Amino acid sequence: MWNDTSVTRMLGIQYPIIQAPMAGGPSTPELVAAVSNEGGLGFLGAGYMSADSIRSGIRRIRELTDKPFGVNLFIPDENIQLDREIINSMKRQLKSLGSFAEEFAGEIDSIQVEHTPGADFAKQLEVIIEERVPIFSFTFGCPTRETIEELKARGTCVIGTATTVAEAMTLERAGVDAIVAQGYEAGGHRGTFLGFGASSLIGTIALVPQIVDTVHLPVIASGGIMDGRGIAACLALGASAVQMGTAFLASLESGAHPEHKHAILHSRDAETVITTAFSGKPARGIRNDFMTIMEAYEAPIPPYPVQNTLTRPLRNWAARQSNPAFMSLWAGQAFALSREASASDLVRRFVQEAQQVLSPFHDEQPKT
Repeated sequence: MWNDTSVTRMLGIQYPIIQAPMAGGPSTPELVAAVSNEGGLGFLGAGYMSADSIRSGIRRIRELTDKPFGVNLFIPDENIQLDREIINSMKRQLKSLGSFAEEFAGEIDSIQVEHTPGADFAKQLEVIIEERVPIFSFTFGCPTRETIEELKARGTCVIGTATTVAEAMTLERAGVDAIVAQGYEAGGHRGTFLGFGASSLIGTIALVPQIVDTVHLPVIASGGIMDGRGIAACLALGASAVQMGTAFLASLESGAHPEHKHAILHSRDAETVITTAFSGKPARGIRNDFMTIMEAYEAPIPPYPVQNTLTRPLRNWAARQSNPAFMSLWAGQAFALSREASASDLVRRFVQEAQQVLSPFHDEQPKT
């Protein structure tokens, strides 16, 4: 049957449906548990969480489900260069957005940007290891082979994220158990780590079969998958499972801001664009005023995670004011297909839709 794949067997789940690990608040323990309880795999996006918060999140998930679940972390970039002139220029830009900037200007001035790559990640990873998380995935890079082997020795399944064939090959050599093939359509930050450029902007339908044909590991398709039709298409391309993020953003259990959910459900004619304005790393979201303003900004934008730190006071203010014009409204290209429902109901719908698409092929008898 369509739900009996290498990934479902590996992860111990019923259906090849994985809720993407959306960092920054959307993937609450309630969302993670609801997806896992329904036969999929829920994922906690822990990239921005402290080690203590991750531990609390893991234990809360375990209170809500006895099914497998995953935790995702960001791999730190060891090569970030801090340019004080670029940073100070961005501070001035953020404080000049309008009279409302007075409310967070002092907070921006007080930011002391110090990049210590790996310090937070080491503490986060320690929690993953100590808590014996069933599934661990990572984005923006690749851990050492020794780290991956340590996780696997403790019974943790390890999944990497690739946006090109070259990245997938790197992950396979590092010893991961499966690879997420993340297409250009995906919302938010993509997992590119071998250089972001035109060569990494590959759509899901083109990327998945190329990675499937190159590596000898199960492949999980991601990017622009919003319903059973998308699931069926990706399985036909050779994927063993799908990872869906935007499809769960407007769910009842999602921790996304209400204005973010409203934009996803009602901005049917809005376009998504890729921007570095909010975080310094390319990310896809629904166009808003801040993106438009920053397109006219002529100075360089500080790299991730520096820019993410600098814009945090603005984003926090926008959240408090429920002002979507200055919020990071991350969403994939197919966000107009979003549905407002509980996560469990969404999983059931995805399963039914995929079965309806795939059943004629399973039922067809070979001609004699």
